[in-house]
Order: sequence, then C-alpha cells, then structure tokens
Amino acid sequence: MKQLPQPEALRQSSALGLADAAVVLGVLALLALIAHVGSAAMVSFRPPDVSPTISLDPHNLPEYALRSTTRMFIALGASMLFTLIYGSMAAHNRRAERVLVPLLDILQSVPVLGFLSITVTGFIALFPGSLLGLEAASIFAIFTSQVWNMTFSFYQSLRTVPKELSEAAALYRLSRWHRFTRLEAPSAAIPLLWNAMMSFGGGWFFVAASEAISVLNKDYTLPGIGSYVAAAVSAQDLSALAWAIVTMVVIIVLVDQLFWRPLVAWSDKFRLEQSSSGDAPQSWVYDLLNSSRIPALASVLLAPAWAGLDRLMSVLLGRVGDGAPSSESPTADRLYNLSLWLVVGGLVAAVIHFVVVTVGLGEVATAFRLGIDTLLRVTLLLVVATVIWTPIGVAIGFNPRLAGRLQPVVQFLASFPANFIFPFATVLFIRAHISLDWGSIVLMALGAQWYILFNAIAGAQTIPSDLREMADDVGLRGVERWRKLIIPGIFSAWVTGGVTASGGAWNASIVSEVVSWGGTTLSANGLGAYIAQATSTGDWPRITLGIGMMSLFVVGINRLLWRRLYGLAERKYQF
Repeated sequence: MKQLPQPEALRQSSALGLADAAVVLGVLALLALIAHVGSAAMVSFRPPDVSPTISLDPHNLPEYALRSTTRMFIALGASMLFTLIYGSMAAHNRRAERVLVPLLDILQSVPVLGFLSITVTGFIALFPGSLLGLEAASIFAIFTSQVWNMTFSFYQSLRTVPKELSEAAALYRLSRWHRFTRLEAPSAAIPLLWNAMMSFGGGWFFVAASEAISVLNKDYTLPGIGSYVAAAVSAQDLSALAWAIVTMVVIIVLVDQLFWRPLVAWSDKFRLEQSSSGDAPQSWVYDLLNSSRIPALASVLLAPAWAGLDRLMSVLLGRVGDGAPSSESPTADRLYNLSLWLVVGGLVAAVIHFVVVTVGLGEVATAFRLGIDTLLRVTLLLVVATVIWTPIGVAIGFNPRLAGRLQPVVQFLASFPANFIFPFATVLFIRAHISLDWGSIVLMALGAQWYILFNAIAGAQTIPSDLREMADDVGLRGVERWRKLIIPGIFSAWVTGGVTASGGAWNASIVSEVVSWGGTTLSANGLGAYIAQATSTGDWPRITLGIGMMSLFVVGINRLLWRRLYGLAERKYQF
C-alpha cells in the first residue's frame, strides 16, 4: 500500500513551492474554464427560435471540445452519485433489491436515444427562455449511456465484500455510514473506477446524437465536437472531419493524463493485500499533488465540515449490526411479494391489451423470432470478446507498467465513437459481399467488447499480490493457474462486464442491423433492424412493441443467466 507524504515533509517549508504554485494555477484555470462554459450556456432560447449554429472553422474546435467534455464530466458526476445511492439500496435491502435490480435491467435495455426523445420537452420546460434545457437534455442522454454499467459494478462489489471484513465491521459496531466509507467504498474503488472509465469512453458514442436534438418537429444543435462531426459529415468536409478526429485524440490523451491516470494511481492504495505493491501505477499529476502542501492544507480546513457530516450521517443511518439484512416478517414479506405481482400483472395486462388492439399477436411472434436472431449475435459476440480480451485484460491488470503504457491506448479505443467507423465498414461489406447478418456482429462489437476488457483489467488488479506470489511459489502454471487463481479472482468483474456488454450490444443492434452508404442500404434480420425500420416510418405501435420485446429479452436473460452467475460469484468466488 502506498504511503502518503508525512506531515513533517509537508510542513518543512513555510513558503509555497513550485508544486504548490502549479496546483493553485491548475485550480484557477479549471475554475476559469468552468465559468466560461457556464456563461456560454446562458443563451436566450425560445422555440422555435434558431439555436446556435455550428461553424466548420477548425479554430472553433477547442471551444466545442471544451463544452462537450464539460457535459461528459457533469454526466459522470451525476452517474457516480446515482450509482452510490442506487447500488447501496439494492445491495442492502432485499425487498428493494427485488424491484431495483430488475428495473436496472429494464433501464439498461431501453435505447439511450429513447430517453432523449421522451424527456427533452420536459427539460426545455424546466428552463424556459434558456438554452440550459437543451444542455440538460444532452447531459441526461450521456448520463443514461454511462450510469447502468457503473451501477451494476458497484452493486456487485457490495455483494462480494470479503466476509472477514464484514464480520470485523460488525464486531466493531460500525455505523452504516462508516461501513460505507471505510469498507464498502474502498473495496469497490478499483472495479468502479475502471467501469467509470469505460462508461466515460462509451458516452462519446452518444455525444453527436445528444448535441443534435429533434424537438417540436425542429432540429436544434448544441455547440460541441459531436455536432461539429455531424456537420462535417453532412457537408462531406473530409478536412473538418480530420481536424475533429485529431481534436478527439487530444481530448482523450489530456483526460487520461489529468484525470484517469491520477485516479488509477490513487486507487492502488485500496488493493486488498498484506504487502505493498511491488510495481504500483505511476502518474505525474498524482506525484505533483502528493508533493504539494495545498491538498493537505485543504484537508485540514475541511476537516471540521467533514467531521460534522460524518457524525450526522452516522446518526441518520444508524448502525449496521452484523452487516446482514434485518429479519423480515413472513407475513409482511408475502404481502410485499403479492403487491409486486399485482403491479407486474397490471403492467403485463396493459401491454397485452395494447398489442392486441394495435398490432396483433402475429406481430408479437414476428418480433420474438427477430429477437432470437439478435440474441444469437449477442451471444456469439460475448463468447468471442471473452476469449480475445479476457487474457489481454488479465495481462494488463497483473502488470502496472504495462497498464500505464496501454491505458491511454485502450482508453482511446473505447472512447473513439464507433459510429465514425460504420461508413467505412459498410463500404467493406458492400464490396466484399458480406451479409449484414454477420457484419452486424462486428459493428456491435466495436463498442460492446470494451466492457469485457475493462472489467478483466479491474478484476485482475483486485487479486492481491500475495496470492499471485503464492501461486508462483507453489508452481501454478497454465490451466491450473487460471482455474485456481485467475478465474476465481476475476469472475465477479467478468460477470459485470458480461451483463453490461450484453446490454450495450442489444442497444447497439438498432444502429448495427441497418446501415447505409449513399443509395445502398444493408439490413439484417433482427430485432434492432425491426425497431430502426419502425422508427424511420414513425410506426409507434411497432416501436413500442420492439422496445418492449428487447426489454423482455434483456431482463429474461439477466434473470436466467446473469443473476445466477452473480449468485455463484457471491457464494464461491470471494477472497
């Protein structure tokens, strides 16, 4: 475990050093950028007035990139807050879990752009006369692309906290707040960080769509790199598109260096091991902060406020007892289950009535058959991605130096919007006469496969170095090493990667099973193509049926497969 600088070292000089000056200037620059973006968002906006237009002049790209990146970080902050609250409620309350986890499955299965089309009018109404409504709608769309993966990761981490640590928390009668801050959050830090990294990268896929919003039969554009790319594609301006790609590369590198890599280095302290890490992750920003007196001084100034919050939350949340869910009355439990079944039954009856009245049961059978086709593609994608990326992720997770070198690479690959590649892939499919029934698997994998890789990395990093050294000492090699050390160590993280990759693949099927280039359109047989075609014609009954059928498939698979694997991870694969 890394040792923080000693207080004596921080107090050895009364004058500010170069590190302190760099931190102060960095904070001031960040505040200035936030103020600039905030003032730029305070633009008068009254539908159907024309919203800000996009200039393809490359000199505007820094401004656009700054605004898009700000939206991404606001969405990430909201996702983190939602994750901590929602995941904790689902993990610690069995009754809440019966509702929250299936609801999470359903929310994950709903196409991201579906949230945007439903909520954008409401956001505009919240901020009349201001562009903040469109900004909020864009941020919400990005939020829905980030949050589900992070929530699944945190929930599973809470469910697999080491038993001996839970028993120690109960023995010392920690409050629920202290259990969360001193045990659960540190235990979940590494997997949550890598899933947040993946979610942040995946959010770039939806930036273009979230910055070009259709409402009240009119298209409104928010300044950003996503809308810049959309404008460049519309104008067939290859030069502008090239400048946008260069800008995207710069953004990814800067965010990695200034944000993600310091967090990776900081999170190394939460590895569960008895000896210090022999080769810990490195970050020049993290080293700069450690050598500066400013963070220590800030912590001293904020200590009274934090202590007050600590006492308040401890009183409000109470004590955790033995750390297990409180006993439930059988009668109350049966009434609770009955109420759930009544609600679910009412919803099912409403859906059946809608289907019978609008499209008929024959259309349901058609949608179900197409769902089976998409299910087979998703299954093949998961198998291939697991075989390819799990060993690579383990190798990266076991080698911090390799992780430091490859993190920007994998971060770039995961962050680069896959839909930028779709036109080139479509041309290849047309010229090579490749059926989209197979080609769509590749398109779906461009985004979904990274969930497997990032979770394999996170899972490998949580395996204590002591166990790895012990495995080396006893001569575990090859298959035996995977069977007795690696698979048990990464299994929980792999399940999280699998369930989120599966949900992401179903979501991506809508844009992957129907692609076009010029006047040529390729279509696959699948539920995603069914929804895309119904959307293009404005057939709301079939759109509703398609989304409902997709949700049914996702929830059913999660219930029958992924929940059981989560249970296996809790029972068998814990350190």
